[in-house]
Order: sequence, then structure tokens, then C-alpha cells
Amino acid sequence: MKRAQLASGVSIRRSLGEANADQLAAVKEVIGKVRAEGDDALLHYTQKWDGVELDDLHVSPEEMAAAVDRFDAQLLEDLAEAADNIRTYHQLQELQGFRHTNPNGSYMGQRVTPIRSAGLYVPGGTAAYPSSVLMNVIPAQVAGVKRIVLVSPPGKDGKLSDGVLAAAHILGIDEIYKVGGAQAIAALAYGTETIAPVDKITGPGNVFVALAKREVFGDVAIDMIAGPSEIAVIADDTAFADEVAADMLSQAEHDPMASAVLLTTSEELADKVAAEVVRQLQSLPRQSIAARSIADHGSIFIGETMDELINAANELAPEHLEIMAEGAESIADRIDNAGAIFIGRYSSEPVGDYFAGTNHVLPTNSTARFSSALSVYDFLKRTSIIHYSEQAWQENEAKIARLARLEGLEGHARAVESRSWKKEN
Repeated sequence: MKRAQLASGVSIRRSLGEANADQLAAVKEVIGKVRAEGDDALLHYTQKWDGVELDDLHVSPEEMAAAVDRFDAQLLEDLAEAADNIRTYHQLQELQGFRHTNPNGSYMGQRVTPIRSAGLYVPGGTAAYPSSVLMNVIPAQVAGVKRIVLVSPPGKDGKLSDGVLAAAHILGIDEIYKVGGAQAIAALAYGTETIAPVDKITGPGNVFVALAKREVFGDVAIDMIAGPSEIAVIADDTAFADEVAADMLSQAEHDPMASAVLLTTSEELADKVAAEVVRQLQSLPRQSIAARSIADHGSIFIGETMDELINAANELAPEHLEIMAEGAESIADRIDNAGAIFIGRYSSEPVGDYFAGTNHVLPTNSTARFSSALSVYDFLKRTSIIHYSEQAWQENEAKIARLARLEGLEGHARAVESRSWKKEN
């Protein structure tokens, strides 16, 4: 784990660089093949990369029922309660339209409508994430999206994880396909014989999924290009080193490229956290992944004042920011750039990942400078409504025509003036 003093003007933001040419070429090839060959391409890539030969991509009602029956009853109850918390939070985001009428009888407004369909990508591979199902589906449901599709790579047994299917069952999602990778993104964007295309694709994935989402963007909407997970912790000498270390490792275990950063004013805490990370790594089941993350992307930065730590956090703009220091609430008020802020000792990052109710699909790689968490708003469209009365047209026709000619657009001017000819004749 790297260690350094914070210095004025020194950037601590990391750059992950661009994907290599081979990865991008492979993604483009997959997308082209899916567009040309449809289901045959999906089955081919599922056999090639997931190591399983499928006859049917669709998860049947019988598979869903069997998965739910196998799933632990207590965990099913926990997932259902988490879903309730997430739904409660996202219902607070419901957006209303408006209409404003002018004295001359014209009116303008905004209509809010849901997109018609959304596709959710749920990662497989090193871990399966039922929580991703909840976090992506619920805001779409609250928004009013009518068709929600779930795709996820199958395991070697040709099935999706029981947890993923249990989460889908809780939410009433039954259009589920056993396909992953760039090929799944292509299918959601362009459709195949089995999978009808959607209007928006959300959900995290590996580099090939991220590149595929970038490639199809424009033909279909996407949530974001998500990078590896990140956590930053602002802590002073009131924090407990074992808790800080545990929270840092909670993100490091996601991916070797994940980032865990401690920002502190305490040399003593820095020493203790570094030692705790080493100690806790020894018993972590995903030790090899977390150890690489800590070695390559783990950092401890020591500042002289809390102001330095706050400035550094805003520069870093992390996906997750924990504050374990005196005056945590007032510190949080000064944070402009973070995907989610966790205030106080008991607000450990996994609280947000699973149960609090806020969304864990968050901007990474410093894009919290200009991006937000996945929300109901991502599944809504805002349409402008314009009604001009005859009185409003008479009052403003000449002004509009002059502005059009200012920009050299005679056709625009004539369009508005065409109403004058009809009135005069």
C-alpha cells in the first residue's frame, strides 16, 4: 500500500487509461456477430466463454421456482426487506410534470413519462450479485417502466445463481436470459430472435461489458461506463483502525483494479490501519484479489488539517466516501464530489450496498464530479410541451422572425410569418 503526505496542488486522482486495442476489437466483433446472427451468436459465445452449451436462453418458470425453493428462507426474507427499503427511498424521487399558463393564453409545460423498456445486466464470474438486481430493477419499477429484462452469464451448470433468481422473484421479474458479456449488451441493444431490444441498459460488468455499453450508446441509452469499485475514508484519531481497514478491504475484494484510500490527519492511525489491512488480509476468502488491489491501488495520504483532507476528497471524487471523524456531519456538508457519503462510525459502506435503501450503482473513476447514482430519474423522460395562442403569436411573430434572420435561417422566419398571410387573406 502506497503512503504519502498530501501536498497542495498534488493530484491524487488515478487514471485507469484506455482499454487496449485487442479488447475493443473483440467487443466490436462480438457486437457485429450478434447483429448478424442473433441467437446463434449468443449460443456460440456462451459455449466459448462460459463453457456451457444451452438449448434455450430463457430462464423458465420451473427454473425460477426451483431456485427460490432452494434458496435460504432467512436470506429470502432479508432480500425482501432490503427491497422494501430500496423502494421506499426511490419512491421519494418520483418526479412530477408541470404546466405554466401565460396571461395571453399560451402555455408551456413538461410531461414526465417512463421509458418503455430497460435491460439490466447482472455480473457473474467471480461473484453473483442479487443486490444488483434490486438496485437496478426497483428504480425502473418506481419510474413506471413496463418491460424490464434481466441478463446474466450462466454458471457451468447452465443456470443462474439462486440468489439472482430469488431477487428477481421478489420483484416479479420473469423475462430473464442466460447470457452475459458483450454479447448480452449487443442483444439488449439490437435484439435477436429471442430477446427484443430495450431502450436503456443498466448494470455493472467487466471491461468487455463496459466497452460494449460504450459502443452501443446512441442506439440505446446506458446508465454509465462503470469502472472498478472505489472507497475513500476520511478519518482522524477518533476512528478505530480495525474498522477503517475492514471497510477498505470491503471494496478491495471486488476486483484487483479496485481502489481503497485512507485520508487522515493522524500518523498513528495511518500506521495502525496499514498493519490491520495486512492482518485482516490473511483470513479474507478473496485474499488474492484484495491483496492485488491494495498493493496496486491502495493508498494512505496524511494531511496536516481536515481542510486538506476535504480538498483531497473532492479532488478524488470517489465512488464511496466514508467519514469517521469528529464533526462528520459538518465535514460531509463540504463534500461536493462523491457518489455516496457514509457519515459516522456505523455507516459502513456495505450498509449502502445492501440495506439502507440508497442505490449502490454509483459513478467511479472520479466521474462523481459530474455524475450521480442510478435513480428513478434515469428511467424517466422529460418532454417539453408548447401551446401558443393566437394572441401570443400576434404579439411575438415579428420578434421570432427577426431572431431567425439574425441566424440566417430564412425558412424559420417564413414558417412563423406564414400565419400572417393566412390571417390577412
